[in-house]
Amino acid sequence: MGEKPLSSSSSSSSSSLVDQIVVAGDVILDLSNITNQTLKLGPGLRQDGDAISVMKAGRLRFSKPNKYWVESSEKRYVPCVEDTILGIVVDCKPDNFLVDIKGPMLAFLPVLAFEGGTRRNIPKFEIGTLLYLRVVKANSNMNPELSCTDASGKASGFGPLKDGYMFESTTGLSRMLLSSPTCPVLEALGKKLSFEIAVGLNGRVWVNASAPETVILVANAIMNAETLSWAQQRIMVDKLMKRIQ
Repeated sequence: MGEKPLSSSSSSSSSSLVDQIVVAGDVILDLSNITNQTLKLGPGLRQDGDAISVMKAGRLRFSKPNKYWVESSEKRYVPCVEDTILGIVVDCKPDNFLVDIKGPMLAFLPVLAFEGGTRRNIPKFEIGTLLYLRVVKANSNMNPELSCTDASGKASGFGPLKDGYMFESTTGLSRMLLSSPTCPVLEALGKKLSFEIAVGLNGRVWVNASAPETVILVANAIMNAETLSWAQQRIMVDKLMKRIQ
């Protein structure tokens, strides 16, 4: 979803709805009094005349200085080009790996879609291998195509994720974790604990740390965060940290 610049007099009329559940048809902002402020609309919102309205149910989010979007909680993933996702290898063919990405169809990962990939150095993945991937082709009538490189052909962190713990989430939670500025639950955890995390827009999260109890704490905090406001996320992390100190 692209951002749409708009002009508005104030964002105060929608401030009471931020972090609240909204449904399709809800009006979050009235543009009838236009001044110089520019707003940016993210997923789940559209302009209807002078009104900014909700297209699908979810939680209304706002990031400074001027962006609004709706985080929806969907379990099924619809692939989009350039999405970064977590996939699980389910089969190996001569030219492709077949990968489960939580979408309507399995995705293809060409055996050469790796940095410096050639027929002489094709990677060997066991069934069940977890991969961090980029979507390069997405069409509703065809299997998506994936890559383990960025747009310039570099690995850039893409590839197998070893050890750690992967859990399923909703696409809304994944987008919240990848939002900018950093969402409070990750910011608060990062100040107290040392861990690695990879988030897929397809509703999968991988966490790794030197201590298993850290992995469990981080995973539980993230799963609990989806239904909380950003202020509540910080409080929740503080309470979890006090329990282990």
